[in-house]
Amino acid sequence: MKNYIYLLFGLIILAGCETTPCECEEKSNGFVERSGQTIMLGSDASVDVVKQIDNAWKSRDYETLKSLVADDAELYHDDGRVSTGGDEFVAAIESDYSEMVAEGKEWDWVMNFAFSVKVSESDDPEEFNDDGEWVSARFTTASDEIYEEWYYIVDGKLSWWGSAKRGLYTE
Repeated sequence: MKNYIYLLFGLIILAGCETTPCECEEKSNGFVERSGQTIMLGSDASVDVVKQIDNAWKSRDYETLKSLVADDAELYHDDGRVSTGGDEFVAAIESDYSEMVAEGKEWDWVMNFAFSVKVSESDDPEEFNDDGEWVSARFTTASDEIYEEWYYIVDGKLSWWGSAKRGLYTE
């Protein structure tokens, strides 16, 4: 009789542990006002692409960098320049590098953080922001400059980029 109780108890535990796949709706944590879309957390895959871009940029590995940039990418630099595609982007970066070396500045920075978000699919076929994921990243330099950047990653390539530079907050 004791064994039957143990067997029954074991079956109850096993039955209670069984889980069914969840067809859960993705949890939204924001909105896009003009389009009515919602914002959710994105994936590590997009953040990994941004890390690859950063490593290639820092090491001036321009062939790798160009391979990570879409041909028609729109790239907005903090000083107002706009590059289209990998070739123009690399030319702008090399110009920045030459200027920094001439000024005696160090070609180095730290990526402080990066996170990915994605927006829900839009009903508007003209909306471009729902094909990929957006990555926000912050960088600091040895000269106390801070860069706040957004990367739009579509199919593993940089499709849009915007950079803003500011000084370090001091108390």
